[in-house]
Amino acid sequence: MGVLLTTPVIAVVVPAYKVTNHIVKTLGEIGKEVSHIFVVDDACPDSSGKLVREEVSDKRVKVIFHAANQGVGGAMVTGYKAALEAGSDIIVKLDGDGQMDPAQIAELIAPIVYGRADYTKGNRLDNLTGLRQMPSVRLIGNAGLSLLTKISTGYWNITDPTNGYTAIHRDVLKVIPLNMLSKRYFFESDMLFRLSLYRAVVWDVPMKARYGTEKSNLSIIKTLWEFPWKHFKNFHKRLFYNYYLRDVSAASIELPLGFILWWFGLIFGLASYSQSITTGVAATTGTVMISVVPLILGFQLLLAFVSHDVSAVPSRPRHRGDLPW
Repeated sequence: MGVLLTTPVIAVVVPAYKVTNHIVKTLGEIGKEVSHIFVVDDACPDSSGKLVREEVSDKRVKVIFHAANQGVGGAMVTGYKAALEAGSDIIVKLDGDGQMDPAQIAELIAPIVYGRADYTKGNRLDNLTGLRQMPSVRLIGNAGLSLLTKISTGYWNITDPTNGYTAIHRDVLKVIPLNMLSKRYFFESDMLFRLSLYRAVVWDVPMKARYGTEKSNLSIIKTLWEFPWKHFKNFHKRLFYNYYLRDVSAASIELPLGFILWWFGLIFGLASYSQSITTGVAATTGTVMISVVPLILGFQLLLAFVSHDVSAVPSRPRHRGDLPW
């Protein structure tokens, strides 16, 4: 890929909450390419941070304690700020439950190091063979959340949006409003939304997840209730900002016009059908056309908008990288 002019300073942030069974081993597997390791004890009832202080002698490790639980997003915001203050160039998020292999850090950060991407994330769904290792509930949930994330963020090129194994360049992280990020498990999806507003380049990095005895703290019922609504809000924010406030294009007209025509055709058609059932008089050809033509035209305009949105996925990184050209 090229010869690096400088060696980037890598930091790893580990949000710690109920991970006492795995965190010590996970930290021990982090390679020498990492300069700083920040463990954020998010008011862990199992005292994960205290365990790290007692059993981990690695001088790169610094434990930060939260007085009250803030969620994974809150823990990451604290870790991100600490990493930036330490002068880190690339910051990696690594969970402490053992599901993420620290040996893959080099592969995860490579697109950022060589100036190809601003933000990278793991993708467990790339290898179909590896999908057998993923629990069925997680697999189905990931498929649904992937679609919602593509729609709300505009990153149609990514999959496995809830994968928390991520890396980001400091130049991009510094422009993200950290205090506005979702503090709970919507954090990863909300980060992608913020990145889309900045037009940052996001890459999926294929990797395998490790599933063992760890138990997820994420409530499936809570996810099904909260995530769709939050994606809905982010989608409309992105539309307003990218298609009407910052820029106006043909797609800015296609979406509302297609939406209006499609709904007009649908409502008019249903009303006409209902009237025909009530009166027993079949609708005329003209009445049918008044319903069908807007439906077809509206659908075509909506497809044109989606096509434009897919082609508008950011492809030019916002940071320079460390290459000699």
